[in-house]
Amino acid sequence: MNLNHTAFFGDGEHTFALTDDMIAELERITDLGIGALYRNFAYAHFKLADLIEVIRLGLIGGGIAPERAAQLVDTYARNQRIEDLLPLATGILDARWGGPAGA
Repeated sequence: MNLNHTAFFGDGEHTFALTDDMIAELERITDLGIGALYRNFAYAHFKLADLIEVIRLGLIGGGIAPERAAQLVDTYARNQRIEDLLPLATGILDARWGGPAGA
């Protein structure tokens, strides 16, 4: 099963993946379990920082070097419209939760 999410972000198409290690880091940073975080996204109970961390860690899990992931997020996620970030972050979580749409 493919648990990756591919989407345009910033400068081109990127693969995002929340590997087990990236989920553990996300849970540590947000102080929430992955289930609670996923539920919070579904009900719009999230912090802006949560969106950005899902994207950053998804890039790293998808194979981007941590430094490059931080640079992409700093350039293309910070100070952007939340309605532009939310579908990307949700897609990354959805891919890991149940696989990509239509799978």
